[in-house]
Amino acid sequence: MTLITKIKKMSREELIFHLIAYPVFALVLLVCAYPFWYLFICTISDNKMVDLGQIFLLPKGIHYGNYIKVLKIDNLSNAAVVSVLRVIVGTGLQILVSSYAAYFFTKQEMWHRKLWYRLVVATMYFSAGMIPVYLNIKMLGMLNTFWVYVIPGMVGVYNMILIKTSIEALPADLEESAYLDGAGYLTRFFRIVLPLQKPILATVGLFGAVNHWNDFFTTKLYVTRPKLYTLQFLLYELLNQVRAIMEQPQDSGPGYDSLTPMATRMTMTAIVVVPIMLVYPFIQKYYVKGIMIGAVKG
Repeated sequence: MTLITKIKKMSREELIFHLIAYPVFALVLLVCAYPFWYLFICTISDNKMVDLGQIFLLPKGIHYGNYIKVLKIDNLSNAAVVSVLRVIVGTGLQILVSSYAAYFFTKQEMWHRKLWYRLVVATMYFSAGMIPVYLNIKMLGMLNTFWVYVIPGMVGVYNMILIKTSIEALPADLEESAYLDGAGYLTRFFRIVLPLQKPILATVGLFGAVNHWNDFFTTKLYVTRPKLYTLQFLLYELLNQVRAIMEQPQDSGPGYDSLTPMATRMTMTAIVVVPIMLVYPFIQKYYVKGIMIGAVKG
């Protein structure tokens, strides 16, 4: 069916809706996409023109020297490895522990289920404060260790609530039949419940991965060893020390400007932002379905 045929079959109201909706959606897309496009073109444009605000839609004086210089920054590759490991391990454990806790909070036979559930939910609104949390982590021996990135955030209460709502929407007959065949809680959880939660698990996994990737404050509070720095914390440090970087001797040549503070900010931000953006397309098909399942109890 051609476009003209589709238009002819539309009612007047549908045609008006499409004439209004498509320009609006295009404008929203432009507003959302332009900052990323602007960030990219600034990283490959002449640095002096970027500083003067002369870059808008297209790059000018194209070169890739900024990326070459930034990628040579000390500890960058190690920080990238730490960040990737943190996302993989932290997100995986958060999904496993949060879903396991959510599963047991759906069981009527759990001892004082409502009490424990309310106490867990209360932690979303009340916190002991930064100093008690720091002292607790110190007493647990997690300062300057990789586990400080993972263990404190293993239970995401909001994620647990979404998963719990999704599990409660499953037909009870699925577990009852497995229970009659002699399956215990662990067997039912891993073989029946968990495989049916892919949409919501993908959704909360995206939330967890983004939080782990973007977090720099945990490093600032609990880590002083450079080998455990993450990319976000390295970016934070570079932004604070960008003038010192600018004063370092810079190579010059055709299409290879000196690295300015603005160029450093833009390039490092692009390097940090792009990896997490590449994750979304792989779980997009689960995202909307997972949000709907977790938000509305069937």
